[in-house]
Order: sequence, then structure tokens, then C-alpha cells
Amino acid sequence: MTAVRACVFDAYGTVFDVHSAVRRHAAEVGAAADAVSQVWRTKQLEYTWVRSLMGRHVDFWACTEDALEFALAVHGLAERPELAQALLGAYRELALYPEVRGVLEGLLARGIKIAVLSNGTPGMLAVAVGAAGLADLAMPLLSVEAVGIYKPDPKVYQLAVDALGVEREAISFQSSNAWDIAGATAFGFRAVWVNRTRQPFEYGLRGAVAEIGSLDELAGVL
Repeated sequence: MTAVRACVFDAYGTVFDVHSAVRRHAAEVGAAADAVSQVWRTKQLEYTWVRSLMGRHVDFWACTEDALEFALAVHGLAERPELAQALLGAYRELALYPEVRGVLEGLLARGIKIAVLSNGTPGMLAVAVGAAGLADLAMPLLSVEAVGIYKPDPKVYQLAVDALGVEREAISFQSSNAWDIAGATAFGFRAVWVNRTRQPFEYGLRGAVAEIGSLDELAGVL
């Protein structure tokens, strides 16, 4: 097997906790906080796929705003614009999973290139990485905006090959999203599913990719 020369990470759900925005304002959201967060995330992803299939691309921030509007409406919170603005502000500065920085530093110390490959806009990624204290690592922040279509389109994964100058077989791609892992594997990356919530296997991934519970376990499967 080709040695890993680069590790590429999905951002939302893998490096950053997508549910931390609602948790930060759980008291204001109320009893529906967990449900709002789940619907927000589900619709955010749905809107990327539908717009990709229609050939009507809008950026990830627009999808995020639209999805939140839907989630708040479902739970009777649509008439609270101040709450929507607070949640969107929190989404720009999502919590970093606690192990992430140490894992990234460890990879760099081993001479392995690192990068983020995300649906997020360049601006979203720069703000999130800066707020999380990762900017000093100077890793490339690769956005689907460069190709105008969302993951799992192969053109998105090609961005990492082009940016890092590493053949796809020598890139390990890490994501918490099984659909993203399926796309990366089909493209030809080695892939590691960061299955933080212990979801069942799907997309024929069982036996085809490494599965870990958090990025702390990454070194053991590279």
C-alpha cells in the first residue's frame, strides 16, 4: 500500500462541532434545541446536494442560512430574528473538537502534509480556523467554491491533489460523514471514517475503509 504523504480533513462535523452553535444558545432556543440543531444540519446538507443536482449552485453560507430558517420555522421560532442572527454568528465560530490541534501537530511533526477540504466558503473557513486558534498551522483551506459544486462530486476531491501535489493514492481523507467518505473512496483516496456518533455502516463502506471514534485514533490506522 502507498505510504500516506498527506492527510486531508473535512471541516464541519470532523474538525468543528456543527452542533456547538445551538448548544451555545440552548437556553434561548429552549426545549427544542437538539431538534433544531439536527434539522438545521440535515437541511444544510440536503440543500447542497439538491442544488448540485439542479446545477444551481449557491454558496454554503446561503445553504446554512436557508437551513436555519427552515429549522426555526419547523419549531415555531421563525419570528425571532435576533435568535437566528445569534445562531448564525455562533456557526461562524464553531467549537473545535478537543483532539484536533494535537493530531494536526503530530502529523506535521511526521512530515505529513495537512489540509482542509470543505463545502464551506473561503471566508467561513478562514474565520472558523482563526477562531479555533489553528491559523498558525498554515494549512491550505480548500473550498468547493473553486469548482462551483459540492461534495461528493469528484472535482472537489481533485482540489486536494492539485493543491498538495500528492497523488490521490497517497492522500488519507478524514470525514465524519459517511457519504463524504464514500465519495472520497470512489475518487481514489484512502479514507478514514471518523464515526463520532457510532452510526451503522452504509454505502458499502464496511471493510473498505478504516473506522475510528475520534481523531485521537488516526495515527493507529494510517
